[in-house]
Amino acid sequence: MNETTQEHTTEQRQEIDQGVMETLRTRDHSVLAQQIDPLSCTHNDIVELLAQYLALSEQDDDDVFDTWFDGLNKAQHTVLKVFEVYRGQFEHQE
Repeated sequence: MNETTQEHTTEQRQEIDQGVMETLRTRDHSVLAQQIDPLSCTHNDIVELLAQYLALSEQDDDDVFDTWFDGLNKAQHTVLKVFEVYRGQFEHQE
């Protein structure tokens, strides 16, 4: 990846992260829905991904988790990011 592409990717990631942070503050899920809804995955794909994520994150072997996580594609990372935002909202409900 050249420097310009890398900078553009970093800017996009920061914009997404800013959108996620704003979503956390307002509890408005529309930004997250815009990221998830266009993905071409089945409900089973999402359930399987979340099951793997929870099972591997509970293990003591960080290398196994890191290797698995590094092998995920962009859509899978997006699903997990949105999952963590929703989970955080539910865990910290007032």
